[in-house]
Amino acid sequence: MRAVLQRVTQASCVVDKNITGQIEIGFLVLLGIEDADTAEDLDWLAQKIIGMRVFADENDLMNKALADVGGSILLISQFTLFAATKKGNRPGFTRAARPGIAIPIYEKMIEKLSALLGKKIETGIFGADMKISLLNDGPVTILIDTKNKE
Repeated sequence: MRAVLQRVTQASCVVDKNITGQIEIGFLVLLGIEDADTAEDLDWLAQKIIGMRVFADENDLMNKALADVGGSILLISQFTLFAATKKGNRPGFTRAARPGIAIPIYEKMIEKLSALLGKKIETGIFGADMKISLLNDGPVTILIDTKNKE
């Protein structure tokens, strides 16, 4: 599982001209899922996202986590995080999990993040053509891969 966390002051997702999710301060999380992902990967990544201390404290140092700043999450499924780009110029996506595997994991991630953060997780629509808008704060962008835990 791969996640790109972007610290934002605002972010939103639009599908067919309708807003499906929007947040103010928090994380826009792009989530890529592969067949090899496990419940352990999901739990580890959810804890990592919630605990990531990249928000400014009173000394303007990155010491605060989402809950400390009352932040929110906009979670977007993004199979292209598993793009294979070594050969040619057209990426391959064979490592990305098919919807039958990815959708239940994505839904479990929504549930897990919501339970950990204690609030509703905003989302896009799995597999839809989504238009994502964000104001990256910093910019702060963090890549997390569950296959690189150690």
